[in-house]
Amino acid sequence: MTIAALIVAAGQGTRAGVGAPKQWRPLQDRRVIDWSIKAFRDFGIRDIVVVLNSDDPTGWQHFEHSSDINLVPGADERAGSVKNGLKALIGTGATKVLIHDGARPCLSQPLIGAITQALEHTPAAAPAVQITDALWRGADNQVTGTQDRDGLFAAQTPQGFDLDIITAAHETHPGNAADDVQVARDAGYDVHIVPGDPNNIKITRPEDFARAAQILNKTQQVMEHPPVDIRLGNGYDVHRFGDGDHVILCGVKIPHERGLQGHSDADVGMHAVTDAIYGALARGDIGQHFPPSDPQWKGAASDIFLHHAADMARGMGFQISNVDCTLVCEHPKVGPHALHMRQAMAEILEMDIDRVSIKATTSERLGFTGRKEGIAALATASLIKRS
Repeated sequence: MTIAALIVAAGQGTRAGVGAPKQWRPLQDRRVIDWSIKAFRDFGIRDIVVVLNSDDPTGWQHFEHSSDINLVPGADERAGSVKNGLKALIGTGATKVLIHDGARPCLSQPLIGAITQALEHTPAAAPAVQITDALWRGADNQVTGTQDRDGLFAAQTPQGFDLDIITAAHETHPGNAADDVQVARDAGYDVHIVPGDPNNIKITRPEDFARAAQILNKTQQVMEHPPVDIRLGNGYDVHRFGDGDHVILCGVKIPHERGLQGHSDADVGMHAVTDAIYGALARGDIGQHFPPSDPQWKGAASDIFLHHAADMARGMGFQISNVDCTLVCEHPKVGPHALHMRQAMAEILEMDIDRVSIKATTSERLGFTGRKEGIAALATASLIKRS
């Protein structure tokens, strides 16, 4: 699927007040139409057609050196301007087209993405915001009636189409269509509604410039200070004692009169930390990724599991901020080995040792750990992703 953008900017916009056509007026640090062009460029669209008034030299002069913009003369009506723009896309290799009003400068990347995603499954898709306010009919500044708002939507652009379909539909349409959605529907095509963006306003009246400026200012602030996705996960694991002469805790082999039993090397601390990372990612637990029923994991070193969880976190765009593990046991004593445990875990997780905490406690001789039947471990992991 190759996507092109067609921006209609041939109108005069007389309702926007005295001055140049609204698409050429300044808005923040650029002109109104430049914001829409920037939105498409930022999305990666490189075939952009801008339809301009033949008698308006402003746009022609401004864009004549833009290699990714094809300038096309408009017509007396919007439908004719769109038809001219569609013809300019023939032979470009584009298969889909997004038709957009040049006076909608607050176009967001998520909205473009939602429309293009819908076009993978339907020949036509357009954004709209469902009407929630009460609707009146009126005349001479008086309310003359009400209108049922159920099933009513406020249409927006860009409206997306299969290029061949919308081009053929415009060629056969008699004219006077409200927008390109009507052209497609009159040709017999269904149009999928994509949830619109309330901020995707169309500049129509003089006061709309200030509102658009506020929206764009907030958007820029979010881009400069992107939201942070912070995840917390916890893990818990238990292994019983059995025959053996050592235990492995958080990657460190410690001599002991008994060993820990498990399908792998029974590193209870590393298992708890691994599950904490999986939990923060909402990706299950060790048993789902490394089933104990699979013989290939029998006696496996637990750093395999921890490496997998850490790689998954990085693959999803997260940085592991810190991990904290508490080992619950009467013996062996953890304190003398805690530093080595932290070093081993920090190396596997590829993080600073100051962000890895290993500590121990007893259960005051209560329960299975108090009776020295096994070791338990609790862990917490925090993950951060900057959008």
